Amino acid sequence: MSETVLQAGVDIAGLSFDPVAVSEPLMWLVLAAFLGSVAVAQYDERLARPVATVGWGLFAVYWLALAPHFILIQKSVVEGLGSVIAVPLSLYTGYLLWNGRESLLVLTRAIGIMGVIYVPFLTIGPLRQMIIEAVTDQVAFLMTLIGYDPTVVGGLSHNGIDIASKQYPYENTFWFDGNERPITYTIILACTGIGSISIFAGGILAVKAPWRRKLRVLVGAIGIIYVLNLIRNLGIALAFGLQKAQFFPGAIMALFGLSDAQLVSYYIVDRMLAQFGSVIVLVGLTWVLMRELPELTVIIEDLLFLVTGTEYDLGTTFEKDQPESSPATAGDD
Repeated sequence: MSETVLQAGVDIAGLSFDPVAVSEPLMWLVLAAFLGSVAVAQYDERLARPVATVGWGLFAVYWLALAPHFILIQKSVVEGLGSVIAVPLSLYTGYLLWNGRESLLVLTRAIGIMGVIYVPFLTIGPLRQMIIEAVTDQVAFLMTLIGYDPTVVGGLSHNGIDIASKQYPYENTFWFDGNERPITYTIILACTGIGSISIFAGGILAVKAPWRRKLRVLVGAIGIIYVLNLIRNLGIALAFGLQKAQFFPGAIMALFGLSDAQLVSYYIVDRMLAQFGSVIVLVGLTWVLMRELPELTVIIEDLLFLVTGTEYDLGTTFEKDQPESSPATAGDD
């Protein structure tokens, strides 16, 4: 999602660097370590633990490097807080693995699978362009259904005006005239929902359960996330482009350090409403998926233990929620 943000690097204690550029090589090292632990675990889970531990240590460094991007550049409360919390949680996960909590190998496997799904979209240009432009076209179509005629432009500029913070010349920018200055809303990879999809897909595919049931739950999760993401983009684009959420501009500009009053609608709808709302929706979706695939509870139980330090037995709860079945027949799962 694009707004008037021209900054790419940050300055901390006199050191200037681009958090995204620093984090990218770390991402590959993390993925290699996690997938390496998955491969080793096929033969010896005890040997897989130290490999995974290294991966979690690198994962902590990855989030530490990326945190300034979310906090100082994106000014995202949810993503900034999440990246900061991820640093000690990753280190704690590595510590627990090193000391024998082998159930965390399932979470490690889930993140490895997540990376296999997400990283190709991040690193392969044609694949990235395909999903970004597909989502753009679908959001534009939804706009026409509710009576709007969106202008979608490609390139890095339009009518002689540079499109702020746009990285690739894809046809993925909504152009809104009729304001103090033209407003642009650019669909980027983070707007496609592939991040959330990869997280849920990683968890679903990592647990041990019948493949028929896993695939059924996976298809349902992908469909729900994708549709809700289109609606989210639709709401943000119209609220920002048509300036429909210019509430408490002085307070919002001070809170996020903004100098452009036209960004108030964007920060209210995206950074506050959409991001916090997405967390609530994804938590609810996780609950629903655990009812359909109770094997997911092993991952959720470990995540809850990492955050609270308390052991939970969700598996018993969700297995009890399953309807009593008649004698199993071939193909039930």
